[in-house]
Amino acid sequence: MKSASGQLFAIGLLALLAALSFWLAETVNVDGQTDDGKKRHDPDAIAENFTMRQFDETGRVKYRLTSPYLKHFADDDSSELKSPTLINFRLDAPPLTLSGNNARVSSKGELIYLWDDVRALRAATPERPEMVATMPDLTIEPNAGMAHTKSPVEVHEADSWVKGVGMHLDNNTSTLVLQSQVTGLLQPRRAPK
Repeated sequence: MKSASGQLFAIGLLALLAALSFWLAETVNVDGQTDDGKKRHDPDAIAENFTMRQFDETGRVKYRLTSPYLKHFADDDSSELKSPTLINFRLDAPPLTLSGNNARVSSKGELIYLWDDVRALRAATPERPEMVATMPDLTIEPNAGMAHTKSPVEVHEADSWVKGVGMHLDNNTSTLVLQSQVTGLLQPRRAPK
């Protein structure tokens, strides 16, 4: 008899534990929502020495994005990059290199947000020296060839410089427009000897 009552006690205890576990799971799980991790902003993939190229309709590289470290997040399909470099290529113009300490790339790559020590560098040509623009942040639309910021910007080309607040950069037309509080010093270009 003692063994049968011991078995009944063990079965009763297990049933009580199962009921308590079910009750606890239902109490924590409000509105029938499950926590499968899809709503958390945790990386689902990590890549080192990442390179991505976008090609135009003729098969030429339109731009190249590189980073030594990339984290992808499944909840919003975004990516975060460390020390990213985006190089825009055009046949009729020198490459434009955009870089920063950090970047966030939106889902499908339609927007790239650079921040911390952002630089826009237009390579030198036979007619013009290298141009460098520095700013704290920059939003890039790589497929459109556009970039903009509302932050302070400083642009240097040889001995000339210009500063302003807010900038719109159009790589298609090779124009950079400062939006407000513009000051600068433009030195005349020296004719080649």
